[in-house]
Amino acid sequence: MRIGKVFKYGCWGILAVLLLVLIIGSFTMLDMAMKPTYGKGRDLEGAMARMRKEYPHTISWLDSLQTHEALKDTFIHTENGRRLHAFYVRAPKVTAKTAILLHGYTDKAIRMLPIGYIYHHLMGYNVLLPDIHAHGESDGDVIQMGWKDCKDIKLWSKLADKIFGTITKQVVHGISMGGFMTMVLAGEKMPQMTAFVDDCGYTSVWDEFANELKASFGLPEFPLMYTTSLLCKIRYGWSFGEADAVKKVRKSEKPIFFIHGDKDRYVPTHMVHTLYEAKPQPKELWLTPGVEHAMSYYTYPEEYAQRVVNFCQKYLP
Repeated sequence: MRIGKVFKYGCWGILAVLLLVLIIGSFTMLDMAMKPTYGKGRDLEGAMARMRKEYPHTISWLDSLQTHEALKDTFIHTENGRRLHAFYVRAPKVTAKTAILLHGYTDKAIRMLPIGYIYHHLMGYNVLLPDIHAHGESDGDVIQMGWKDCKDIKLWSKLADKIFGTITKQVVHGISMGGFMTMVLAGEKMPQMTAFVDDCGYTSVWDEFANELKASFGLPEFPLMYTTSLLCKIRYGWSFGEADAVKKVRKSEKPIFFIHGDKDRYVPTHMVHTLYEAKPQPKELWLTPGVEHAMSYYTYPEEYAQRVVNFCQKYLP
């Protein structure tokens, strides 16, 4: 009897410890993903210096923006009281063509200016660069992985007409988390959003976190992904599985240009094949040879720019 009781209570003790470890692990994983210690603040001069070093072909354009004070700030307030920030640059001549550029995880809007060079300098577009919720100068303490942020980009899309003084015709171009948002928006009914460029966006938040869990910690999806996703649903109102770009692109009738490095391990290259296969025509795909995550423009600046120009000329004539 005593041995049986010891065994019984021992099993319950082990289960209790495992449950405690799982709970602690779920809170830790969620906080690590959603509450990083970087990605906030302005740092305009630092970002400009870095861009001049990494993208020297944009230097004269960046200088002209500063000389003519062409880079402007704007803010909006949401219904729940959040203040959101964006930079914008008006086109050299009045035009409806406008690029909305969406940055990546823990990045900032200002770091999308090299992509802005393509649209503003090479094609004469207006450029709008929002700081996504909990990034840059926008309010928020918890990153939403691009899922809940799309409603904010819809606000910016509607405000673009007022900012640029015309009914705009928009291309949305995003990198990584911004690419995920781009694909989600492509599946929404947004009449002014005409074309989309996804650079290395992930298929879903579940897939991305599961990949990182295995790559960084050698852990399988079960059980930690399931408990952390449930915790995210309880705390923030959404689960990892519902944040799915594949379902969105499957019903998108608008053109998407998919760009992805063929050596990407952070957002594995196989994800873009899944997305491309799910997307009905019209669509285009460019796998950049030997390129890791979010480095396609850095590695092939001229070809990247020309391919984006060709895509936009086809769908935003």
